Amino acid sequence: GKLYTYFLDNSKELNDGLLRPTVIICPGGAYRMTSDREAELVALKFMAMGCHALVLRYSVYPAEYPTALLELALAVKYVRERAKEFYVDENKVILCGFSAGGHLAASLGVFWKKRMLSEMLETDSKWLKPNGQILCYPVITSGGNAHRESFERLLGDRYEELFENMSLEKQVNEDTPRTFIWHAFDDKTVPVENSI
Repeated sequence: GKLYTYFLDNSKELNDGLLRPTVIICPGGAYRMTSDREAELVALKFMAMGCHALVLRYSVYPAEYPTALLELALAVKYVRERAKEFYVDENKVILCGFSAGGHLAASLGVFWKKRMLSEMLETDSKWLKPNGQILCYPVITSGGNAHRESFERLLGDRYEELFENMSLEKQVNEDTPRTFIWHAFDDKTVPVENSI
């Protein structure tokens, strides 16, 4: 994976020392690619609103779970560790995911406290916690309204073993960050039931 950063410079003239919200963007692409239309253009829009933005071009098929999840967790950790250097508001590290990228963002939203992540990344789970999420027509369920291609590419040979656990509507708990979800009722790719 690759992480592209769009940090606004600190200005001695305008709001010296201003801490900014930071949005980490996960483009969609069915875990087979990361779409350009949900990457830099989205980052620039968030920057225009006064936010720092990062675009995670996470690993896709043939890379399988949990590779992309580890990359996103590392991106959150990177932002938190460098909060002072980049003038980041540590209480406003937000994930924004589109389609399969929405599944990735939501995965960290529900799994950030899991021991597997903190052990694999050799860190405390507090460094991995998103403060909120924006899920845009996200892939969520592995059930009857699943976007099957996303799960097949994400899980590969472990599909039967993991598909139930990756149905994220079943993983929401008190540690899941506040979430804004939007979806179009006539979406022909990811059924709207994923958001409902």
